[in-house]
Amino acid sequence: MIKTRDIKFDYDNQVFFEFPDIEIKNRENLLIIGNSGIGKTTLLHLLAGLLESKSGSIELFGKEISNLNSYQLDTFRGENIGIVFQRSHFVNSLTVKENLELAQFIANKKDNNRINTILKSLGILDKSDKNTNQLSQGEKQRASIALAIVNSPKLILADEPTSSLDDENCDRVIKLLKKQASEFNAQLIVITHDNRLKKHFKKSIKL
Repeated sequence: MIKTRDIKFDYDNQVFFEFPDIEIKNRENLLIIGNSGIGKTTLLHLLAGLLESKSGSIELFGKEISNLNSYQLDTFRGENIGIVFQRSHFVNSLTVKENLELAQFIANKKDNNRINTILKSLGILDKSDKNTNQLSQGEKQRASIALAIVNSPKLILADEPTSSLDDENCDRVIKLLKKQASEFNAQLIVITHDNRLKKHFKKSIKL
């Protein structure tokens, strides 16, 4: 269960956001759609515990994350949340595969077969030995998705995961994200301005 109530946030008392309540049950996915500047990325960062809301509550899997200290929150995020950031977060001196191995090492979940399976599903297995700064923008986005799901999180948060992709790869990526969520009893929240994704979700919120 994922539930938020009365979430508000502001940047230095200048930019204010007030978000609609969210409630999704186990195995439900959610699309949050809105135009640029409406606070989509801010909401994702709040859900991930990367930002702290000014008011309201965020409950993830029975935990009110505002009640966790910094160490507890880092541990909870590492065990439960995978994030596809709008801008890639890689160690550029490492290859794609090494970045995924590093993520597994940090979470103590080494599994080379899973890495290869994910990269193959995303169509970038042939890029596994390339440094991430050698990838195209679309390839980086798919590698970001691999990084987010490699440790089988309970919640996958994706910020504009299809913005750099053509229609074919858009469908492939969103289907893979949904498949991962289904296979591992996880939940998927996608935040985007990409209207192509509406057909893939039964439940959506417009900001």
